[in-house]
Amino acid sequence: MARLERARPAEDSAAPFLPARRSLASLARAARGCRGCPLYKRASQTVFGEGRARAPLVLVGEMPGDAEDAAGRPFVGPAGRILDRALAEAGIDRAEAYVTNAVKHFKWEARGKRRLHKTPNANEVRACRPWLLAEIETIAPRVLVALGATAAKSLLGSGFLVSRERGRFVASELAPFVTATLHPSAVLRRRSDAERHEEMRLLVEDLRRVERALHDARGAGG
Repeated sequence: MARLERARPAEDSAAPFLPARRSLASLARAARGCRGCPLYKRASQTVFGEGRARAPLVLVGEMPGDAEDAAGRPFVGPAGRILDRALAEAGIDRAEAYVTNAVKHFKWEARGKRRLHKTPNANEVRACRPWLLAEIETIAPRVLVALGATAAKSLLGSGFLVSRERGRFVASELAPFVTATLHPSAVLRRRSDAERHEEMRLLVEDLRRVERALHDARGAGG
């Protein structure tokens, strides 16, 4: 008799892996065992968010890269260094922020001995969204920032275009102030110094708007 293949769920989702009682610590522990989509099979580990439990600012990137997959921490590689620099230029202390990604496992393809980033597809982003929403709900930030298209689509819908809407605050139930800007890796991808300088300028410009929103929230006691 032919062996019957176990039927897969109609749609991948991390939702069954979320703990009943939620704190950042319990979410991070539960996420280590997430099998909500196939990405866990090739990643070294889950890379959960990092930062203050009541951070006024949440920054959401796309997914961990090679350096993050090895370290188990978000934004510690080249894009993380760009983010740190942009935050500093905008007057934001990264220690004030909670930093995470829309997708918690590294998706990659081999190029010789190197592991190169591969953009997560819509199903993988959707499958991981329960973790992201649980992080945001637990922290209840004043300002929420999507870094790049993948994070923006996860938070604000597939029709949201960072190229058209970046730097603007949009209405959302996720936080009082929600906006999107470039992913720091966009700076690294530019070929010339002039292009990299311009991308960095745009990123810092948007983050300065975020800093003003944080400043206003502090002034209002928020």
